[in-house]
Amino acid sequence: PSIKAFRQVLYIDPGFQRANEIHFRLALMFKAISDYESSLKHFQLAQSDSRLSTFTKAEIRFHIAHVLEVQGKFKQAKEAYEQLLELKDLTRSVRAETLRQLGWMHHTLESLGEKPQRQAYALHCLQKSIEADPSSGQSLYFLGRCFASIGKVHDAFISYRNSVDKAEANADTWCSIGVLYQQQSQPMDALQAYICAVQLDKAHSPAWTNLGVLYENCSQPQDALKCYLNAMQGKGSVSSNLNTRVKFLQGQLSAAPAANVQKPRQLPCIEDAWNIPISQEMASRQNSQQNRSAVGTVAGNVASSQRPNAGGYGATGPQQQQGYGYPAGPASSGYQPGPDSSDQDGNSAKKLKVASGSSRAMTPVGGGPTVAGGTQAVGGSPAGGVQPAQQPPPFYLNQQQLQVLGYLQQNQATLNPQQRMVLQQLQQQHRLMQQHKQQLLLQRQQQQQGIVTAGQPTAALAGQPGAASFGQRPYQQQQLQPPYGVAQPPIPAQQQQQQRMTNGYAPPAAFRMMQGTVQGRTSQPSPPVATLSDRDLQMLLSQKEAASLLAEDLLAQFTGDLLDVPKVTAEVTTTPTDAADGASLKGGTADDLKEGLKVGAAAVSERLLALSSASQPRPGAISIALSASQILEGCAEVAKAGGAFPLNLLTDDPSPPRPPDAPSPPPSKDQLLPQTPSVFLENKKQAFSPQLQEFCVAHPIAVIRNMANVLKLDLGLFSTKTLVEANPDHTIEVRTQLMQSPDENWDAERRNMVWRCESHRSHTSIARYAQYQASSFQESLKEEQEKVQGVQRESDSDSNSSLPSRLGGGGGSGSGGSGGKRWKRSAHFKTIKFGTNVDLSDERKWRPQLQELTKLPAFARVVSAGNMLSHVGHTILGMNTVQLYMKVPGSRTPGHQENNNFCSVNINIGPGDCEWFATPEEYWGVVHSLCERNNINYLHGSWWPLMEDMMAARVPVYRFLQRPGDLVWVNAGTVHWVQAVGWCNNIAWNVGPLNASQFRLGLERYEWNKLQSFKSIVPMVHLSWNLARNIKVSEPQLFELIKYCLLRTLRHCQIIVEFVKSLGKEIRWHGRGKNEIAHYCATCEVEVFNILFVKEVDKKHVVHCLDCSRRMSQRLEGFVILEEYSIEDLMEVYDSFALQPATVPSTTT
Repeated sequence: PSIKAFRQVLYIDPGFQRANEIHFRLALMFKAISDYESSLKHFQLAQSDSRLSTFTKAEIRFHIAHVLEVQGKFKQAKEAYEQLLELKDLTRSVRAETLRQLGWMHHTLESLGEKPQRQAYALHCLQKSIEADPSSGQSLYFLGRCFASIGKVHDAFISYRNSVDKAEANADTWCSIGVLYQQQSQPMDALQAYICAVQLDKAHSPAWTNLGVLYENCSQPQDALKCYLNAMQGKGSVSSNLNTRVKFLQGQLSAAPAANVQKPRQLPCIEDAWNIPISQEMASRQNSQQNRSAVGTVAGNVASSQRPNAGGYGATGPQQQQGYGYPAGPASSGYQPGPDSSDQDGNSAKKLKVASGSSRAMTPVGGGPTVAGGTQAVGGSPAGGVQPAQQPPPFYLNQQQLQVLGYLQQNQATLNPQQRMVLQQLQQQHRLMQQHKQQLLLQRQQQQQGIVTAGQPTAALAGQPGAASFGQRPYQQQQLQPPYGVAQPPIPAQQQQQQRMTNGYAPPAAFRMMQGTVQGRTSQPSPPVATLSDRDLQMLLSQKEAASLLAEDLLAQFTGDLLDVPKVTAEVTTTPTDAADGASLKGGTADDLKEGLKVGAAAVSERLLALSSASQPRPGAISIALSASQILEGCAEVAKAGGAFPLNLLTDDPSPPRPPDAPSPPPSKDQLLPQTPSVFLENKKQAFSPQLQEFCVAHPIAVIRNMANVLKLDLGLFSTKTLVEANPDHTIEVRTQLMQSPDENWDAERRNMVWRCESHRSHTSIARYAQYQASSFQESLKEEQEKVQGVQRESDSDSNSSLPSRLGGGGGSGSGGSGGKRWKRSAHFKTIKFGTNVDLSDERKWRPQLQELTKLPAFARVVSAGNMLSHVGHTILGMNTVQLYMKVPGSRTPGHQENNNFCSVNINIGPGDCEWFATPEEYWGVVHSLCERNNINYLHGSWWPLMEDMMAARVPVYRFLQRPGDLVWVNAGTVHWVQAVGWCNNIAWNVGPLNASQFRLGLERYEWNKLQSFKSIVPMVHLSWNLARNIKVSEPQLFELIKYCLLRTLRHCQIIVEFVKSLGKEIRWHGRGKNEIAHYCATCEVEVFNILFVKEVDKKHVVHCLDCSRRMSQRLEGFVILEEYSIEDLMEVYDSFALQPATVPSTTT
C-alpha cells in the first residue's frame, strides 16, 4: 500500500516539493523486495533533486553502489565505492559501510585480481571500516572470514567473538565459528556452534549442511541424514551433490542391520544436542536481548540484499565429501529467514521435531499460539490482558477535517455563508474533542496515582504505558542486526522507541526513514459525522491546496516527520491514544503499529483517489468543439500560479489509473479453457479478404493456419542456415533458462512451483548460437537412439536427463500432483539457451527477408498506411521492425503484454512447434494482482503463470500449438506467454490497427507506465500529432480520442511556454530533423514533446522534462530551452484535424 500511495502522489503532482523524500523511500522499499531496477531508478531521481532533504547525497551514492553490487555489476559498483571514498566530507558511518562492502567484494570476487593482493586489500578495507565504526558486528564478522581464509585461526576467533558481542544473535557468525572448530578437530565445540546457528535461524541451510558433514565424519549417518534433509528444506540454493549424498545415506541406512546402526556415538544425537544447555554467556545474551539497542547502519538498515558464504566446510573424512555452504561470493539475493527465526522464550527454542529419514522439514514446537509481540494468548482473551483500543467518538475530527479547519480559520474574512456554516460545525466538533481528551487525561493521571473514582469507567488505551498485565512478555528479538543479505525480522516499534530513549542513540536519517513509523498516531481517526462528509470538505479545497495538503499528510504518515500545517492543526492532531504522552509510540505494541500502518496506507490511498477526482474539471470544461485560440486562453494565468502542470492524455480527471477489476460474472469452469479462434486459409483471396482482418481484431488471439503456403512465403530465408550465411557475426541476445514442462515453473532451489521465471541475459553471435542449436538437436537425437536401443539408464539417470519427452504436454509425474513435485525436488534441471531479439531492421543486411514479408496482407505488414506504428516517423526496434527468435525445446517467452498494448504478429518458421498461452486484456488486472502476490513486477519482471493459480482466480486461458507457417495474431492488450516444443525460429513485430480500441488501450498503458515509472517506448504524444497530420479519420470514437490528446498537449505546451517566459528565460528555435526520434527525459524517462530542457552532462547534451529540470534548479539555471514546433504550427494542425464523413474513403484501405 505504501508503494502504491507514494506513486499516486508523484503521478498527481510530479513537482511535489518533497518528491525527493518519496523517491528515496520508494528506492529503499524496492531494494528491500529485490526490485533492483526500480530501486536504482528512484535513487537516481532522488540524487538529481537539488532541494533540501533528510538524507545526504553521499547516502544515496552508497545505495546506488550497493544496488549495482547486488545486481552483479561489480565493476561499476567498485568504481562507485572508490569514488565515494574520495569525498572529503564523508560521514564516518557511510565511510565505514563503503569500506566494508569494498573489502568484502575483494574477498569474494576473483575478477578483482590475484588472491594474495585481493585478500590484503580486503583486510585493509575491513580494518579501516572497523576503525570508522567499531560497533559494526557485520564488519567484524567479515574480518573474521578473511582471517579464516588465510589460516589465521586465532585472529578469526577474536573477530567472530567481537562480532557476537556487537551484533548479538547472528546465525552466520555461529556457523563460521563452527567451521573453525571443525577445522581444529573440536567436534563438540563445533556441534554447539552449529546448534546455536540453527536455533537462531532454523532455515539456515549452510549450518544444517555443515552439521550433517560433522555427524557423517563422526560415523553417525542417521543424524547426518536428518541434518541434510533439513538443509534441503532451508533457505537458499542447495548443491546437487547434497541430493546425491541424501540418496546414498538413505540407501545405506535401509540396507544396514539395526545392530550396526546402534553403535556408540562420539557426539550427542541431534535431538539431544538440540536440548543441550548453551553456555551461560550465550544464554544470558538470549535472555537480555530485548533490552539491547538495535544499532542501525546505513547499509544494514536499508536491507542489505546479499548473503555471504556461511562457511561451507570441506571434510577430510573417508568420504571426502564437499562442504555445502553458500557460494563464495556476494551471493544469493533476497534471502529471508524462516518465519520462526525468533523464539518467544528460551525453552521453546529447544523443542524440535526431527525428520526421521523423510523429506519433512524440522519444525519447532512452540508453547501455543502466539500473537504479535511474542505474547501467548490465554483463554481466548487478548494477549497479556491488554484490552483493545476503543474507537474514537464520532465527533472526533480526522486529519483532513483538521486541515480544513485550519484553512477556514485563516481565511474567515473571505468565507461565504456556506463555508462559515461549515466552520462553525468544525469548531463545535473540535471543542467536544478537546473536552473529551481532557477527561481522558484526567483518568490517566488518576490511574497512575492509584486513585480511581468509584463507579467511573476507565478507558483502556492502546499505546498507554503500563496497560499490559503482569504476565505480558516483551517481544524477544533474537536477531538485532541482519547478516549480510538476510532480511531482519521487524523489531516492534515499542522496542525501537524504548531502545533509542534508553541509550540516547539518535539513529541516522536513513534508519528513521526505513522504520516507517507514524509518530503521534497509532490508530485511524473515525469517519466524520454525517453532517459533514468528505465530499463536502473536498469541494472546499482548491486543486493545488488539496494535492499539497494530502501529499504532506501522506509523507508524514510514512516517515513520522511532523510537517508545517495550520496552527490549530498542530494543536489538535493528537489522537486519544497518545494524549499526554510525549513519546509518540512509547508503550504501543507492534500489532498496533502494523495495523495502523496497514489501515493508514490504505486510507491515504483511497483519500488520494477521491480527492483528486473531485479537484479538477471534467472533460466538458474544455471541449474539442473549441478552437485552438480559445483553448489557449488563460494559460498564462495558470503558468504564473506555479505549482504542478500535470498532463493526462486520456482524461482531465487527475485520478491515478488502476488495473481493471475482473469481469463480472466470472466464467464457469467449463469456460476457463476456451477454444482458440483459428481459421485455415485455402487460397490467397481469403488471405486478403476484409473478413480476415475483422476476424482477428474481434478476438483476444487468433491463429491463421496455412498462411505461408497460400501466400507462397519463402520461410527458408529465416532459417538458421540462411541467417548464418547472410550475417554470421550479427549480435543476438541470449537468455539462459531451465528446461521445464510448460505446466511447471520451479524455483531456483527446485522445491516449489513459483511464478518467477529464471532467465539470465548475455550476448553472442548468430553463428555461435547456430552451433549451439545444432549440437542441442544432435544430443537429443542421440538420446532418443539410446532409448530405442535400451541403453538409457533407469531411475538414477533422471538427475542428468535433458527431459525432452516431458516438454510436449506436461503429462506424467511432472505435470502435477504430489508425486511430480517430489520428483522435481530431487531433479537437476538442464540449462538451455534461448536466442532472442535478433534485430532484422537493417535493410542493407536483411533485404531479401524484409522483401518477402511484403507478401502479407496489409493489416499484418510491418509497414502499412493502416498501421499506426508506421506513422511514428522513426524506428522502434522490435515494434515497427522485425525481430527474430532462435529456439531450442523449452525456450520461454515469459508472460507479458506488448509495449503500450499494441497488437503483434508472430510467424513460426519451424521446423518445430511452439505452445502458446493467452488470456484476454480484460483480465490483466487479475494477472497483475497475482504477480504482486508473488512479489514480481508485472511490467519488467520475468514471470510464468501457473495454470492452477489462473484457474483458481477464474482467468480463462487460451492454449494452442503454433505449427510451422502458422501466423498468430495477438490482439491489443492480450496477456500471453510462449514455450518452444521443438527446435524452431520465429519472427515477430507489432502493428497498430486504426481503431478506437487500439488507440485507447495505448493511452491507458501510457498513463499506467507513467504511474509505475516505466518507459513507454511508443511516444503517444508524438504519434497523436503525426496521425493528425497524416490521416483522415471517419470513426467518431477514434477521432475524439486523438482530438482530446491534441487539445491537452497543446494546452500543456502553452502553459510551459508561459512558465518559462515568467522566469525570464529564452526559448530557442530547434525544429525537427527528418526521422528524428522522439525525446524522453534522461532522468524519469517520460516523453518530452516540443519544449526540450537541455543540459550538458559529460560533454553530451541531455534532454529533461520540466518537472525534473525544476527539481535540479527551481529557476532552470544551467538549462537551454529548445522548441521543436511553433505554437502557431500546432494550432493549425489542431484546427485542421476534423471528423470526416463516413462515406469518404479512408486512407487506411
